[in-house]
Amino acid sequence: MAIHAHPDDESSKGAATMAAYVDAGAEVMVVSCTGGERGDILNAAVGELAHAHRDLPGVRRTEMAEAASVLGVKHRWLGYVDSGLPEGDPLPELPFGAFALQPVEIAAAGIIKLIREFRPHVITTYDENGGYPHPDHIHCHKVSAFAFEQAGNAQLYPELGEPWEVDKLYYDRAFSSDRLRTLHYAMLEGGYESPYTERVAKWEDDEENEMFKWVSPHTTTTQVHCADYFTLRDQALLAHRTQIDPEGFFFAVPEHIYAESWPWEDYTLISSKVATELPETDLFAGLR
Repeated sequence: MAIHAHPDDESSKGAATMAAYVDAGAEVMVVSCTGGERGDILNAAVGELAHAHRDLPGVRRTEMAEAASVLGVKHRWLGYVDSGLPEGDPLPELPFGAFALQPVEIAAAGIIKLIREFRPHVITTYDENGGYPHPDHIHCHKVSAFAFEQAGNAQLYPELGEPWEVDKLYYDRAFSSDRLRTLHYAMLEGGYESPYTERVAKWEDDEENEMFKWVSPHTTTTQVHCADYFTLRDQALLAHRTQIDPEGFFFAVPEHIYAESWPWEDYTLISSKVATELPETDLFAGLR
């Protein structure tokens, strides 16, 4: 089970891993905590689509269904409303009813119900910083961690189904600095213009820069080799056409550079109820 904040997050974080496991015969479920209602229309090519401007939540549901079909995953909506990304100094208050304002115990109940129905052995989600500091991502971490710990607690939410203990919890490391640096230098060596030039320069000049405080404090424990599924990952991303510019950042690195230089997706094992040895190459290590 992969728990994400918004539709499109599942395709930009861990999509190739999910496609690889589906192809190997595993069942995979994506849970979207919000509908992405407050996302901006980031693709200029669809910026004037009347449907997107009239009914962005509906468009995003259609996009999510297409991405799930590409990856071969099951999908469920948790049903909360996108908090939006507050900007300004001071930051404005989050809108009434926003996901990030919901009490953890209430928001996590829906995930616990899904865990008890689907019975996953592994959960992937974000770290304490949300992968990046969007309020919905940070709250997604909180409710996911709570659900992981409490889904097996027979005393809590007995009305939500038979208890189920998930064996392993991972944090996604899509923003690994090692990966970005490696891809950056591989791009330069291949004669390409790197999309990471400015970021890597600032990183190498001052790794303690406040700009990078949101980057995961955790080390990578698990790398899943999934280069054969990068094409599906990109197709799933492109399904989110209002959010993902096909000429933008996510597609700036050619697939062969990815496959040759960083053919993995990265995770940190946070909790395991089964014996396993680190580093791992399989989220199901210790379960097979």
